[in-house]
Amino acid sequence: MIIFHDPRAAEYSRAGHVERPARITGSVPYLRERHPQWEWRAPTPADDTMLRRAHSASYIESVRTATSDFDADSPLYPDIAGHAARASGAAIEVARAALKQEKSFSLMRPPGHHATRAQAMGFCYFSHIAAAALDALENGATRVAIWDFDAHHGNGTEDIVRGNSAITFASIHQHPAYPGTGTRSFENIHNFSVSPGTPRAGHVQEVRRALDVLLATDPDLLLVSAGFDAYVGDPITQMTLQVEDFATFGTWLQELEVPTGAILEGGYSDDLPQLIDAFLTAWAG
Repeated sequence: MIIFHDPRAAEYSRAGHVERPARITGSVPYLRERHPQWEWRAPTPADDTMLRRAHSASYIESVRTATSDFDADSPLYPDIAGHAARASGAAIEVARAALKQEKSFSLMRPPGHHATRAQAMGFCYFSHIAAAALDALENGATRVAIWDFDAHHGNGTEDIVRGNSAITFASIHQHPAYPGTGTRSFENIHNFSVSPGTPRAGHVQEVRRALDVLLATDPDLLLVSAGFDAYVGDPITQMTLQVEDFATFGTWLQELEVPTGAILEGGYSDDLPQLIDAFLTAWAG
């Protein structure tokens, strides 16, 4: 297992914000101690060519030159464009590693799946998974599948990849919940809504159903928006998954022959290190 990580991902914060440095600073030593054999790599930031595949040039410039918060959830942090570009770069390197049959995970922040082509929102500034999928199509992939099991709808990913016949996107998410989208499927987009408090077995069944929809497209690359906020102890959702359910998701990946890479999206409980570990350990086999 390769972990793409840059310590600078923990250098920004705002008091009281749930998307906080501890998500990373707690997970890094936990994984290092439990898996000394795993390889750690520092990612190269995504450049403008990579970012413009997912975002307009004017939007990218607006993130770099912003002078106020983007919205109540997405503050203007010092060098947030740099932090987001490094996270996008890590996702791109995850996809490139997967195409070489290497399992890898991006342990970075900020998350990315709410950032649309021209709008920052939901703690997200650039769409890392979309940038990675589009880069992969320029580097040998012909059919990319994106499996998003974060508890919130990946509306930004949907906005960027909808209508792209080379990419199939599936999101399994709580509804009703932020951002209020993802209630229908269309074209290359498959949305699976799960009601708050749905029993674990039913939720896991929907996650598997979404994966099977993606596998039916015969992708040559599977990218995972791995959000861990569907956990029963997460402070901002009302879902019921347990640690072993994320291990189940990892086991499914371990059983596949499709090249796969994953990136961290949400997950805000103090148990995040254990959740990530359960997923990655099962996937690594």
